[in-house]
Amino acid sequence: MFNTQLLKAFKSKKVIKIITSLNNLDINSTIRIIKSAELSGATYIDIAANTKIVSLVKSITHLPICVSSISPVELYNCVAMGADLVEIGNFDVFYKKNINFSLFQILQLAQETKLLIPNKDICVTIPNNLNLYQQINLAKELEKIGISIIQTEGCNISNKKNTVIQLNNFLSGLLIKDSLFESLNNAIYSLSSTYALSSSINIPIISASGMDSLSSPLAILFGASGVGIGSNIRKQNKIYDMSSYINEVNYSINIQNTNNFDYDLYMFIRKRFNKILLNNKINF
Repeated sequence: MFNTQLLKAFKSKKVIKIITSLNNLDINSTIRIIKSAELSGATYIDIAANTKIVSLVKSITHLPICVSSISPVELYNCVAMGADLVEIGNFDVFYKKNINFSLFQILQLAQETKLLIPNKDICVTIPNNLNLYQQINLAKELEKIGISIIQTEGCNISNKKNTVIQLNNFLSGLLIKDSLFESLNNAIYSLSSTYALSSSINIPIISASGMDSLSSPLAILFGASGVGIGSNIRKQNKIYDMSSYINEVNYSINIQNTNNFDYDLYMFIRKRFNKILLNNKINF
């Protein structure tokens, strides 16, 4: 990685990326989230790819700034204004219009971005419309061209309902609280992608989409170097509440190194989770 500040966090597998909402042009909202990220010791922030916002945010925070877009030129312009790293992503607006991206389109965008921005870390979000086999192939190609980070947002699981029912039965049998099942249910797409990709590539993975303080430790055990948190923070109204939520995620990731963390339980969930995915023909 080019950014030495980020390199240490990625090596320790304790990265917390705070997503302000990539279409959020409300500077007041962005600043509140950034301040909460600073207070709670988040690793870096992901903001709208807007040069004016990048310039302003750069002047008020010490945290590394990431911007996300599918436009290599837009990403280049943001780097010129101070962005520390870039991400090819922010696909939600296209999903809503029923527009999906192919493996080859994403690879081409990554190559173009790499040519424009050769000396900055580039993250690529793997589109959730690709199945796991396609995601693995894309991730391998991205690693070959020098992409620094992969981010998961999920995968195409056609039989999610049956998978969730089996997970529910499994967790109920362990007498685990409904909150943990709900957390795994929300993160099932991202966790399955993380597990598949982590055994296939050697570059860091950020698990995003549906992640919270309960699923974050499992993401790390599945091979992620960190998590991306956004919507659950934006649900909070005050900086204090936002910061408290980020602290919960931070604690849940770091507790793995303490006696309070039930490592055996999470490893058992991981193994069973993987078995259920395979039994439901989730193609790795």
